[in-house]
Amino acid sequence: MKFLKRLTISIFLLSSLVVGNANASDCKARLGDFDWSSANIHTAITTFILEKGYGCEVSVTKGSTTPIMAAHYDGQLDVITEVWYDNIIGNYKPHEEAGTIIHMGTNTPDSQQAFYVDKATADKYNLKSVEDMKDPKIAALFKDPEDPSKGRMTSCISGWTCYTVNLVKQKEYGLDKYYTNFDPGSGGALDAAIAGAFAKKKPIFTYYWAPTGLMGKVDLVRLKEPKFDQACWDAMSAVVEDIKANGPDAYKPSCASEYRDMALTKSVLATWAKAHPKENEFIGKYTIPTATVNKMLAFYEDESGGDMEATAIEFLKTETMWKDWVPADVAKKVSAAL
Repeated sequence: MKFLKRLTISIFLLSSLVVGNANASDCKARLGDFDWSSANIHTAITTFILEKGYGCEVSVTKGSTTPIMAAHYDGQLDVITEVWYDNIIGNYKPHEEAGTIIHMGTNTPDSQQAFYVDKATADKYNLKSVEDMKDPKIAALFKDPEDPSKGRMTSCISGWTCYTVNLVKQKEYGLDKYYTNFDPGSGGALDAAIAGAFAKKKPIFTYYWAPTGLMGKVDLVRLKEPKFDQACWDAMSAVVEDIKANGPDAYKPSCASEYRDMALTKSVLATWAKAHPKENEFIGKYTIPTATVNKMLAFYEDESGGDMEATAIEFLKTETMWKDWVPADVAKKVSAAL
C-alpha cells in the first residue's frame, strides 16, 4: 500500500511538472549586465518587468564591458540595457550595420565622463585643465604609493573600454610622463578611492562619470580637455581597439579629445527582437531621466542596504513613467507583483 501511495504521488508530481512545462512561457531573455551601479539598476528594473509582466524566463550575466559585449555580438546575450555607445563604437558598428544587433534608442538622456580633481586641490593650485596637471610639483600632490616617481590618476577598471581610452589620452596629452593610469580593480573600489580621499581630505586626480549616486556627495572639478571632435575620436578609437586586441605595445600616436556628453542607449539581438516583438517594444520604450537614475542610485547606496532588486521595486512603486512602456494588462501584472 505504501508503495502504491508513493507511486501515486510520484505520478502526480511528474504530471504536475509536465503541465508546468507545457504552461511555461515561451519568452526567454538573456540579459547582459555590467559591473557598475547604473547598469545594474536598469537590468534589475527590466528583469522585474519581463518576469512579472510578460512571464519571461530571465537570466542575467554580469561582467566587464569587453566580455559582455563580445557575448552580445556573438549571439549569447539578447538584451543590454545600458550601452556607452561612443566608447565602443568601433566594435559595435560593424554588427549593427550587419543587422545582427539593433540599436534600441535612449536609455538615459545624458551622461558625462571626464578627468576630475577634488575642488579643494583644484582651487588651491588653480587647476582647470589637463595642461595644468603637467607639472612635477602638481603630480607629487597625487603620489602613487606603488610608483612614487609619479602621481596617480585613478582610472577605469581594466575590463572597461574607458581604461584603454584613458591610457591613450594620457599619452596624447603627455600626462603619462607624470601619472600612472591606476586600475582600482572594481567600480566599488573606484567609488571607495574617491570617497576615501574626501573623507581624509586628501587630493585625488581621477576619472569618473555620471549618472552616479557618488556625484551628489562629493565636489569634483572637471578638467578641461580639447573639445570633442568626431574625426579625432574615431582615430583614437581605432588605436584603443588595437591595444585591447594586441596589448599596450600596439599604441600608435593619434590624437585625443574630451569624452562627448552622450545619451546612454540599449541594444538587442535582431533574432530576439523578431521572436519577441511585444517584449522588444517594451525595451524600445524604456527610458529614464538622468535625475531619476541619480535618485535611484542614492536610494540603492543609502537606503536599500545594497539590494538592487529592492531598488528596482522602489522605482516601480514610486514612479509611474514605466506604465507608459507597457500595455495596461502588463502594467497590472507588474503592479500586482510589487
